[in-house]
Amino acid sequence: MNRIVIGALGALLLVAAGVFWWQGRAASDNAPQVPHLALPATKGTKAADEPLPEADAGDATGPDLPDVPEETKEQKRFDRLDRDRDGKITLPEMLAPRAKEFRKLDVDGNNLLTFDEWAVKTINKFKAADKNGSGYLTRDEFATTRAAPKKQTCKCK
Repeated sequence: MNRIVIGALGALLLVAAGVFWWQGRAASDNAPQVPHLALPATKGTKAADEPLPEADAGDATGPDLPDVPEETKEQKRFDRLDRDRDGKITLPEMLAPRAKEFRKLDVDGNNLLTFDEWAVKTINKFKAADKNGSGYLTRDEFATTRAAPKKQTCKCK
């Protein structure tokens, strides 16, 4: 029993030491880099002999920053739905984006969404894959329904 308790305490101490070591490495990796103050040496001169350039702007000041209204994401989201800009969102305003999507699916315009209208993408995909019109898909036909892989754009520089 004592060996189990001592082993458990030893394991906890090792885990704690690892966490402290890991946190210390993360803090030192994220530390700001100090720029080098010496200029590189050129042919025939030593860097220590040359003075550092000064960047004193004196009394010069730049233009004022532009005034930008600070709208939060929630304010922008509210404004997208509040079409009449009265500061209130009514139920029709809230349902407007969904109504557009509903109208796209309701092809016959009767304000009733049948199962075939709702599943139109899947039905069209099935019909396109069923080359021989048998009403079922073989393994080879089903393999054609696989989604095309997304193109990966590298944002590396």
